[in-house]
Amino acid sequence: MIVGDLLDLDDLDIHLAWGTPELLDRPVTGVTSTDLQDPARYLQAGELVLTGLVWWQPEDASGALRFATALRSAGVAALMAGEGTHGTVPTSLADACRTHGIPLLAVPAGTSFRAVTDRVYLRLWGGLRAGEGDTAVIPRTVGRELAALVEAGAGPAVVLAHAVNRLGLPDCSITTAAGRPVAGPALPRGAAARGGLPVGPQEDSPFDGWRLHPGPAGRPDHAGPDRTPILDALAGLLAPLAVRAHAGTAARGRAAGHLLDLLAADGPVDLSDPLAACGLPGHGPLVAIAARADAAPAGWAAYALDEALEPLAVPFAVGTDHAGRTAALVAAPPEQAAAALRGAWPGLEAGLTGRQSLRAGVGPAAPATAAGLRGALVQARYVLAGSAGPVGSATALDSLAELLRGIPPEVTAAFHARLLAPLAAHDRDNAVSLLGTLTTFLDHDGSWARTADSLHVHVNTVHYRIRRIEELTGRNLARLQDRLDLRAALLCAPAGH
Repeated sequence: MIVGDLLDLDDLDIHLAWGTPELLDRPVTGVTSTDLQDPARYLQAGELVLTGLVWWQPEDASGALRFATALRSAGVAALMAGEGTHGTVPTSLADACRTHGIPLLAVPAGTSFRAVTDRVYLRLWGGLRAGEGDTAVIPRTVGRELAALVEAGAGPAVVLAHAVNRLGLPDCSITTAAGRPVAGPALPRGAAARGGLPVGPQEDSPFDGWRLHPGPAGRPDHAGPDRTPILDALAGLLAPLAVRAHAGTAARGRAAGHLLDLLAADGPVDLSDPLAACGLPGHGPLVAIAARADAAPAGWAAYALDEALEPLAVPFAVGTDHAGRTAALVAAPPEQAAAALRGAWPGLEAGLTGRQSLRAGVGPAAPATAAGLRGALVQARYVLAGSAGPVGSATALDSLAELLRGIPPEVTAAFHARLLAPLAAHDRDNAVSLLGTLTTFLDHDGSWARTADSLHVHVNTVHYRIRRIEELTGRNLARLQDRLDLRAALLCAPAGH
């Protein structure tokens, strides 16, 4: 597809605001929507950029040039500007595009960006006309019917059901690469992760991309050898649906990344529009989730969160901020969000190899305000850093031991050594363990008698050892504050101690 093809879509009424014939021959690789003043880091070379011009202000004489400069630095194919906000494409934007050699197309107020996006991806992943390449085995009438359904915005369940019925296929299913159902009968647990035909582009992440599974159990033998060419062709015809879904996920990810960047900055900020752009409610609580992929590409954490949260059927947004930190905001109670992650995590980690792993921390519910969500994200990231399991929750931060888990190990190890090094040195040269005595004494709430019973020694021996501990540490175990310090130091022992 080239930029000029958009001008041939009569039903969309897109017209040229500025561009040369040479520029209209530029190839198109994708499409993205943005209303950021500087969207460069969210764009890829060869993309069409859709903007509603919300960012443009007449009094800002250099705003259009800054925007066009960002597009040029990203190497985009063309800019498509909506006329719904200002009634027409600003002259200053046309001048800026002329300066940077960016073709500018105007989208009428009555044409939705969704319609433009769908048509672009239909062109990019078309192959919907019977007789093209591998789709020739699909009857021409059926190919046209499927094309019409896809172009009309029908979902994968409707398109797949129509294809199965018209082509006389056994029941088929579409799942994500991680096994999440997309359309068709549910598959047995684990079956979706085996085999299937690729539908549309397959991403680098083991959790992304769609697969077409023939037969109720997802077994290729249900289709029969004579059905294999038809299934291959059907997978090709379904590709625009996968591309559309992926484009929607990517757009939501960019909007979520922008929201996370706003939350990472200091000071007050109005989140009404950023929350709405992410499909999140501007009222009521939201739960923050932080995630990371260890020994794996950072982007995998976002794919994993998308897969785990989708079945909740509640508004959520997953993104990565400027610092590369992945997080999600979810309109669900913390317990429900944590349960969804714990249920999905084993299946997602099954797609990993070697030392790769996924970890997540679920924060508390917080008001949909800058202060509230910032605090929730801090807690989610703290839980992520210190959770003993793959999925931790802020609701488990109810003890000193859990609180200390989120502190960097270098800090806790230094604290442990600073307070308890004299006792460790004593124990290396003596058969009697003062560290063991201290642990037992604190475990028994400072009871001399119960400590003596536990250690199988006389109570006077306990008194002697405690005095020795106090001499070496400089702490008084009759004081609550000193007991708390030493208990914390014991809990900060490095792994293996």
